[in-house]
Amino acid sequence: MPALAAIGIVARDLSLSVAFYRLLGVEIPDQDGDHIDVALPSGMRLMWDALELIKQIDADWVEPVGHRMGLAFECANAADVDRVHKRVVDSGFRSKKDPWDAFWGQRYAQLIDPDGNVVDLFAPR
Repeated sequence: MPALAAIGIVARDLSLSVAFYRLLGVEIPDQDGDHIDVALPSGMRLMWDALELIKQIDADWVEPVGHRMGLAFECANAADVDRVHKRVVDSGFRSKKDPWDAFWGQRYAQLIDPDGNVVDLFAPR
């Protein structure tokens, strides 16, 4: 049976996308080229491909529109959700929804990465 091993992000600007995810604590070594691949502590891999590379691989590829999937980062605690959200927004990136106490018992916030992907931050209250 296949196992999910990686999540890929198509980036219009690799360096801007890397800067965003570094603010979320993803350790991304400096790499050259149109593809970046890092192993996360969970064992999952997070990969970025430049838009130009994707178009080279698949000439028929069309950039999707709308929110189809999201990434969620678990924070150490509720205060960490607020702190990480503020750090990312203060660095010039966009917030979709400021931190709030969600009815399901978590502190939650939503950011938007440079390519329009919604990225959630959460922790138990």
